[in-house]
Amino acid sequence: MKLRLAACVNILGAVRSHYWWKGRLDSADESLLLIKTRSELFERLERAVKRIHPHETPEIIGFRVGGGSGSYLDWILEEIRPIVKKTRRR
Repeated sequence: MKLRLAACVNILGAVRSHYWWKGRLDSADESLLLIKTRSELFERLERAVKRIHPHETPEIIGFRVGGGSGSYLDWILEEIRPIVKKTRRR
């Protein structure tokens, strides 16, 4: 999908997860995604992930960035800038 909801997605493969699910301890091999987006796009990103994710309850957690390289943070904001729809004048 090219919705531009994220500037970058890191895929950390070969993660073994152990978790409680419906009263039972379970485990699975999974991939962990680190998705860089803007806070105002989080809900749209969450809906998009849920539409394509195979799990009933995928792990989706948002973290606010308290600091970072200014040029990198600027790059994220530029790459996922809100798309402005042009309206037709009548």
